[in-house]
Amino acid sequence: MIGLISATAAGAAARDRLAAAWPERTRVYEGPVRDAVRAAFAECEQLVCFLAAGAVVRLVAPLLEDKATDPGVVCVDEGGRFAVSLVGGHGGGANELAGEVGELLGATPVVTTATDAVGVPGLDTLGMPVEGDVAGVSRALLDGEPVALHAELAWPLPPLPVSAEGSYTIRLSDRLTDPAEHEVVLRPPSLVVGVGASKGAPVDEVLELVEGALRDAGLSAKSLAELATVDAKAGEPGIVEAAARLVVPLVTYSAEELAKVEVPNPSDAPLAAVGTPSVAEAAALVRGGELLVPKRKSARADGHASMATCAVVRRPGRGRLAVVGLGPGARDLVTPRATAELRRASVLVGLDQYVDQIRDLLRPGTLILESGLGAEEERARTAVAEARKGQAVALIGSGDAGVYAMASPALAEASDDIDVIGVPGVTAALAAGAILGAPLGHDHVSISLSDLHTPWEVIERRVRAAAEADLVVTFYNPRSRGRDWQLPKALAILAGHREAGTPVGVVRNASRPDESSQVTDLASLDPATVDMMTVVTVGNTATREIAGRMVTPRGYRWQEDAK
Repeated sequence: MIGLISATAAGAAARDRLAAAWPERTRVYEGPVRDAVRAAFAECEQLVCFLAAGAVVRLVAPLLEDKATDPGVVCVDEGGRFAVSLVGGHGGGANELAGEVGELLGATPVVTTATDAVGVPGLDTLGMPVEGDVAGVSRALLDGEPVALHAELAWPLPPLPVSAEGSYTIRLSDRLTDPAEHEVVLRPPSLVVGVGASKGAPVDEVLELVEGALRDAGLSAKSLAELATVDAKAGEPGIVEAAARLVVPLVTYSAEELAKVEVPNPSDAPLAAVGTPSVAEAAALVRGGELLVPKRKSARADGHASMATCAVVRRPGRGRLAVVGLGPGARDLVTPRATAELRRASVLVGLDQYVDQIRDLLRPGTLILESGLGAEEERARTAVAEARKGQAVALIGSGDAGVYAMASPALAEASDDIDVIGVPGVTAALAAGAILGAPLGHDHVSISLSDLHTPWEVIERRVRAAAEADLVVTFYNPRSRGRDWQLPKALAILAGHREAGTPVGVVRNASRPDESSQVTDLASLDPATVDMMTVVTVGNTATREIAGRMVTPRGYRWQEDAK
């Protein structure tokens, strides 16, 4: 929950805007400011104070205890010009919150955390536990001193300015090891513990078994990602409470799924009880990995029979491929999610001219693999190959990467051994439509006129179908020096089904500095004015030009009223 505190009418107005935008996330604290801050500090994960920075400093200073547990505090001036991350930039999420508040209120986020200021990821913001000399290693990264990365297993980390050797070290490990001097240890969530238990198994017995298995194998409990068991044990109190105490999710699988997993130690007892010859080993291995600790039973001091079993598996870090749409070209049409993925990626793959558009958004140390026009399939293969190495990869395309762009060839190459994340972008059709007015107000279709990958016979059949269905049509790749007859042919097909005065919108370089646009009609459009940087949108029989804008009504009532 985010506590909102203000002292003046101006501050309250901005406060209420946040409260209205985030009703489920925020709580307004009224009354004397000192009491409101104290109450919010005790009850909320974050605070936004619409007060002078000095006042907020004095109010929260007596309340601060530990950077790991104190709420993040953002201060917004009463003019709404700046959103300052004041306390808890990383641990309390104030840096991210300042950006969100700034975006909503039109304020400039102010972040002074050193790593954020220079674009280096904070070691405590990587989504995994970190131990050791965090301050010292972070300072070395900031000062440009050589910092070595020793990764004992592959994991998709963001870009870090590291070298092969150095007097400071970042170690990625799930082993139970203490950090050395000038070293931090990152604990990736690589370990899965499968658990089986008899009805009524005490939580202490389950917990002691799990913790003992990890400790005896020399593994860190901080790298535990989840407990896993069979569906029939999803509500077993001892297992449920053990997962809660370990602060990991409890994941369950059907007996049918587990029965298909080959295990070294099957047993008739679980087969009779829940329908699978293995629970602990099978639940740990069902999604693959290396069995580090075979099934072991709990030991009871009272001499009674064991009531719990467990097995430990190390799952390899899965590479991460984000397919990112950059929009039509304008920087303010690059979505915040796209920006976040670009900054998270340790490897960027893309067309050289698209890379140039967003190079400044990348973190220092990002590996850039760029190539020229015509190498789409090669880029897709490269991106997937890098992800399979365990890297965090961003593959970029213009507009929406899933529309005539890189998502299709990339996903054709990818299998289920990597994670794939799609990041939508503003398409050329949408950008052009916004410039033209509202041409896409009713059913519409996009058709590429490029016959490099699709036979013209197929394209022509699709154009005819769109014409007969009275769909608004947006043509991508309409004309180039080597393909100058396809657009006239397509327009002629449409002209056979709609009036010569049907509005046609032509937009070149939508959202870019040299953007140009016009609204004309089917009879007047000169195809020679169109090139590959142009999007052509042809209206349907209901589309009209109003005040120089293309408008397609949401229904056909307009057309009926005109009769």
